[in-house]
Amino acid sequence: MRAGEQMPPLEIPITRTLVVAGAIASRDYQDVHHDAELARRKGSPDIFMNILTTNGLVGRYITDHFGPSAVLRKVAIRLGAPNYPGDTMVLTGTVEEVDGDTVTVKVVGANDIGRHVTGTVTVTVPDAGGAAADRGDAVIPREPVGRTPGGVS
Repeated sequence: MRAGEQMPPLEIPITRTLVVAGAIASRDYQDVHHDAELARRKGSPDIFMNILTTNGLVGRYITDHFGPSAVLRKVAIRLGAPNYPGDTMVLTGTVEEVDGDTVTVKVVGANDIGRHVTGTVTVTVPDAGGAAADRGDAVIPREPVGRTPGGVS
């Protein structure tokens, strides 16, 4: 893994269930995340995803890519265009820096409206900076790691 490398994109269908479940799981009971009629009264065309759900999806994108030993150290994100039910958010990442076992990734999540999320994630990957990395051997998985059967996707 080297600076400038692109991570494969991850498409996430934004369903009504995902929006509502994410809000409930993060104890965000604001009506704009679960009540379409009240969201419309407040000027939104529908309910929309909250930042904590987005944060979790960004974390999932990084850990799926780097594998089960990856540890998120810092996730700094900013929201832009809302994610509404029926949208598809596509997460992409670019490696900005590799320093020993620490990797910094620029992440963008976009939908048809525009950029939903932008930010930077710092992750440690044990052995990423070891002797194998010095030889140029691949020590960081380049493909997303599969989920366990019955696991949450």
